[in-house]
Amino acid sequence: MSTALGAVVLASLGVTGLAQAAGTVYAAVGDSYSSGVGAGSYGSSGSCYRSSKAYPQLWANAHSGTSFTFLACSGAKTGDVINQANSIPSNATLVTVTVGGNDAGFSDVIQTCTLGSDSDCTNRVNTAKTYVNNTLPALLTNTYNAIKAKAPGAKLVVLSYPRFYTVPGSCWVGLSDTKRTAINSGADTLASVIQSRASSAGATFVDVRPSFVGHNICSSADDYLHSLTWPVIESYHPTVAGQSGGYYTPLRAAIG
Repeated sequence: MSTALGAVVLASLGVTGLAQAAGTVYAAVGDSYSSGVGAGSYGSSGSCYRSSKAYPQLWANAHSGTSFTFLACSGAKTGDVINQANSIPSNATLVTVTVGGNDAGFSDVIQTCTLGSDSDCTNRVNTAKTYVNNTLPALLTNTYNAIKAKAPGAKLVVLSYPRFYTVPGSCWVGLSDTKRTAINSGADTLASVIQSRASSAGATFVDVRPSFVGHNICSSADDYLHSLTWPVIESYHPTVAGQSGGYYTPLRAAIG
């Protein structure tokens, strides 16, 4: 079939270009928020905890013809995502990523705030924010550049992390509002730095925080986030609804 004839056939089918007919070549890199920790259905992914209900898989499922490479892994830091980038197909047309929370010591922040006093929590969050403002920017830039170098033709989409708590909220037990407010302020600082670095890298930034409003821990609606739960690794991670409504929905709104 000639190129011209092929274009006519594709147009008659409602397809506007050869690239669309071929489908998207999509790679998802990042940490547990991209792998889907908290959503269950991890299959044979082992300690990476890649869920069939994670937002990258949901996006791939919804876009027929997508060639999908799922590389995100629980616990990943920026250096790990740079390693993941080595496995991105060089002809990728879309890459999504969440990264930075583990570099900033997310797990230690939660542990300190759970076990320590209000001042312990606030001080630990402030230490994390100092790291995010002073050290993380260069690490994020290196990570985004590594992704772009491996897949120069790809649209890079960088997603944020949610705020964790509704303050004041419906919870009668657990962390104090002082601790909840401190943790939320850390998430806001992280989102601000991620947005800045993503913009500098020419990436599309998707802020998921608005999607979680009303669905944070201690909200009156269905939670998009686990609180302290079993298995412990799923604590403070998106639920199935959080992956769908909190992550997939704004991603779809941003890129289709």
